[in-house]
Parts: sequence; C-alpha cells; structure tokens
Amino acid sequence: MKEMMRYGFILALICVAAAGLLATVNSFTRSKIIEQLQQEERAALKEVMPNAVKFNEVRNDKGEEVLYYKAFDNQDKLIGFVFKAGSKGYSSVIETLAGILLDDRISAIKVISQNETPGLGVRITEKKFTDQFKSKNSLDLSGVETIAGATISSRAVINSVKKKSQEIKELIKNGK
Repeated sequence: MKEMMRYGFILALICVAAAGLLATVNSFTRSKIIEQLQQEERAALKEVMPNAVKFNEVRNDKGEEVLYYKAFDNQDKLIGFVFKAGSKGYSSVIETLAGILLDDRISAIKVISQNETPGLGVRITEKKFTDQFKSKNSLDLSGVETIAGATISSRAVINSVKKKSQEIKELIKNGK
C-alpha cells in the first residue's frame, strides 16, 4: 500500500510539472498564435474581396461576435460585404468565407475550415468548385454544381452561403 502511495505521489508530481510547463509555453506563444490567426484572416478577407483595401467588423449587439465585415476600396467607398458561413457537412462542420458585392453577386468564396473525407469531401476546397460561385447571385445558387461523391459536403457549402447571405442582407436592410 505504501508503495502504491509513493508511485501515485510521483505520478502526481510529474503531472503537475507537465501542466506547469504547458501553461508556461502557452503563455509565451499565445500572442504569436493570435497574431498568426489574424494574419490568416486578413489574407482570407482579401482573397474573397480582392478590390477591398479596408475591412470594418460589424459585431452583434453585445459586441461579442463578428456578424460580417464591410469592405471598402482605396477611396473609402463601400464595395461589399464579407461573412463567415458554416454548416454540417458529411463528417465535419464546414466554414466558408464569402464576399458579396453591393449588387448581391458573389465576388469569391473560400473554405477556411473543414475536416471532410480525404480524396472526396476535401474537393470542396478546389478552385474548380469554389470558382463556380463567382458572379452568381448570392440568393440563387442553383447553377452551382455539386461534386460527385461529395454531394453532402458541396450542398453544405452551397446552402450555408445562401442562407447566411440572406441573413446578412436582412441585417443590412434593417440597418445593422
């Protein structure tokens, strides 16, 4: 019994030391990780709205969540909106970033997060699929073809972009 207590104590010390080390590393790398994520987000925003120079966040009433971004050109003129859309695909939640011009046409979309089946569902990230959205009316995506073998994943992207664009259009119409 005494030996078990000793091993338990040693194991507890190892766990405390490991947790302390992980906490220390986390405190040193947290700012770098946040900075890297912000850089990736800025690059993705620029990718879906290439003519934009500046993006302003529009947050919910509590200020906790970004609803969408307003995109401005170099003369500070509003040229469109960028938003994140998400939906359950075949094996994961698929997050997409979409840019919409003032006339409701899609400038571009980019899949920013997914964990779909390698070889099939992952094809939603390919240009052949995402380029279909360009210049389409955001409220009518009937011309976008699903990917054979990845129908659930492609429909998830199509439906999430369409649904979220309707929500954003409603928010804008109501002055948010």
